[in-house]
Amino acid sequence: MAELTQNEKRLLAILEKEKKADAPHLAGLLDATPEAVVQWAHLAQDNGFALVERVVAKEFVYTDEGKNYLKNGLPETQLFRFILPGTTLADLQKHEAFKIGFGQLRKKGLVKVNGAFVEKVLHITDDDTIQKDTDLNRGNDYGAPMDADEAAIRNPSADNPRTKELIKRGILQESETVRYTIAITPAGLALVKQGLDLRGESGTLTRDQIISGEWKNLNLRKYDVSKLPKKAYPGKIHPYQRIIGEMREILLEMGFTELYGGIVQQSYWNFDALFQPQDHPAREMQDTFYLNETLPLPPGYEKVKAMHESGGETSSTGWGGIWKEEKAEQCVLRTHTTSVSIQYLANNPNPPVKAFCVGRVYRRETIDTTHLAEFEQLEGIVMDENVSFGNLLGILREFYNRMGFESVRFKPSFYPYTEPSLDAEVYVDGIGWIEMGGAGVFREEVTAPLDINYPVLAWGLGVSRIAMLRLGLKDLRYLHKSDVAFLRETPSLRPNKGGI
Repeated sequence: MAELTQNEKRLLAILEKEKKADAPHLAGLLDATPEAVVQWAHLAQDNGFALVERVVAKEFVYTDEGKNYLKNGLPETQLFRFILPGTTLADLQKHEAFKIGFGQLRKKGLVKVNGAFVEKVLHITDDDTIQKDTDLNRGNDYGAPMDADEAAIRNPSADNPRTKELIKRGILQESETVRYTIAITPAGLALVKQGLDLRGESGTLTRDQIISGEWKNLNLRKYDVSKLPKKAYPGKIHPYQRIIGEMREILLEMGFTELYGGIVQQSYWNFDALFQPQDHPAREMQDTFYLNETLPLPPGYEKVKAMHESGGETSSTGWGGIWKEEKAEQCVLRTHTTSVSIQYLANNPNPPVKAFCVGRVYRRETIDTTHLAEFEQLEGIVMDENVSFGNLLGILREFYNRMGFESVRFKPSFYPYTEPSLDAEVYVDGIGWIEMGGAGVFREEVTAPLDINYPVLAWGLGVSRIAMLRLGLKDLRYLHKSDVAFLRETPSLRPNKGGI
């Protein structure tokens, strides 16, 4: 015979007398909560000694608006009783129920407009309550014919289509109540008649009980060590934020300093200082969120202007054309965190500089499984006297190795503000080579106007792409959904100990 808990025994002893009862009633007899009684009953049911029945009942609750209509009548009822011979539409419009009530009366065919006057229409319909002259003469509680909606608001029923209409109108709300009834089975009755040990159980042992030997006479609670305990869900950081934190920790360990900047940036820093031409497609409204605000250009902007128009004092020929100050003054939601990095370089033109910025950026993207209008980007820069393109490759390989990607490769690419430029790719089992981000050495057209005389290595990557790979997601939007099951089941990530 299966081992019963003390609470199961107490429940069966009560059910021998009650035979069948609901959980709240049994809870009162057992000095427990209804939830606890239902739990004990399910345990007894697993052993075949009790039956648990879940009864779901629907009920209708009045909204505040519904309570008012229950007392004073629906708007159409209130308006209908207001209509007398000679009542004009202008008179009716003064009534507080006109806005809702008149439309309902017209919908039900209870009124017609004859010139400036409004008249009642009495007829027999299949949908509404039969209206008779005697009904109007005798009237009802409101002095108006009682239609199907008035009947439904007083006696709502799940089978009545008018009740559903009142729910749509926000007059009624449907709610479900759940109650449990518990009954003892023949096997449970037989067990009780055999006799149950209802002595109190001890779940713990004290030092004194062990020393004195009293533990030998205690009725010790039995434990099933084969059963798994109830799963606990402790509070933890969102998986996406944990990955961002991991990236931040890796770069800090590599000797980088973190940069911070606002999400609203001047076009000058977001585009122009990075030698992006003012007629570049990425600067159009289709790709960038522009704001109404403008900011004055910083001192020395003339060098950037000259670089765009003619190449300034360098060997570059620039982009040509006319560079417009008003376009550079426009504010945008930053399209990349490079706008923060370039401002830091402008304020710190002397080496060494080794910094990164991770933050949200904004672009006009069509939202789908792999694109969002806002996402996180990680940007890094290194400036020193003798750094080279080879140093850039080593830094990127080290970072991706520490993020858990063992195979990293690079291929040539093009970016407006770096030369040479590259794309970094990592290999993922079952998928293949995945592009992770771009990198390069800042062009002379970027550094010269800021009086920077040393090479600057720069790279950027989409954080969300790494997060999707690490978490095994196929839809980027999942990173921003409040899916409790996903948050609970995703294990806490631990930093990788890879690296060169």
